[in-house]
Amino acid sequence: MRKISVSAAIREGMREEMLRDENVVMIGEDLGTLGSPFAITKGFLEEFGTNRVIETPIAENGFTGMAVGAAMRGVRPVVELMYNDFISVALDPVMNQAAKLRYMTGGQIHIPMVLRAPMGAGRRNAGQHSQCLEALFMSIPGLKVVCPSSAADAKGLIKSAIRDDDPVIFLEHKLLYAQRDEVPEEEYTIPLGKAEIKRQGSDVVILTWSRQVYFALDAAAQLEKDGIDVEVIDLRTLVPLDWETIEASVIKTNRVVVLEEGVKRSGVGAELSAQITEELFDELDAPVCRVAGLNVCSPFSPPLEDAVFPQVGTIVQAVKSLLNR
Repeated sequence: MRKISVSAAIREGMREEMLRDENVVMIGEDLGTLGSPFAITKGFLEEFGTNRVIETPIAENGFTGMAVGAAMRGVRPVVELMYNDFISVALDPVMNQAAKLRYMTGGQIHIPMVLRAPMGAGRRNAGQHSQCLEALFMSIPGLKVVCPSSAADAKGLIKSAIRDDDPVIFLEHKLLYAQRDEVPEEEYTIPLGKAEIKRQGSDVVILTWSRQVYFALDAAAQLEKDGIDVEVIDLRTLVPLDWETIEASVIKTNRVVVLEEGVKRSGVGAELSAQITEELFDELDAPVCRVAGLNVCSPFSPPLEDAVFPQVGTIVQAVKSLLNR
């Protein structure tokens, strides 16, 4: 099977959907001549024209609101923010309009809109370009939240997101764009709300997503040398959440680590920990352990940035502490 990068897989998935459905359009800054800041839409302007590849001014609130209005009329806009950090200037159309209009109109209006946003640390981009904001989006009812870790997942999930009739936040870790994986050439989609068990294990399960999947797998390989059998689950989508897979793994392993790059305070791990404790308390042999970013702004300094966010050693230490090893 061929190997392509995550960025190429997203591009391929979006192009296929544009060819399949003329209502799919791209909206954002520098999408045309530049092909987007990370070259995801390279060649789209020449192939699909200015009516379907819409370059915008630096006005996130304006073009995101425009996309919500277009979605109300049956268009399927795919909006790109240069960084997920910039959602702060476009929260009203996302939080108060896209997320709520289906409910507030009694189902008369659907918002088939995707908001793509690069996220994450590791590129030394400092505080305003390095955040992971999954927890923010999860807390807004009406939004679906997708965080792929591989090229195959990125393609299958972006296609499902575009076809979905509700607003989907599609978060792409910047340091995964160059990651190359096997991707089928035939048509396929991956349903939203279905996790993947990346590694089977019996002693403890690590629940994670996006770039941290690879940190978890590396930590599991190290822990195996010490006789610790770690299961790793890539959640892939945070909303909807694959509770069935989580529940089965907790019942099997009885110990849980939730691993995320976002800040620990009020993070995704806090919600998952609470839900597991509320619903599966009798299955736990130890409290749920959260491994997450520190509650600080992302530093520019490389050594400081590495100290702020979870690393393989951090995960190994957390698992051993959970097992009293």
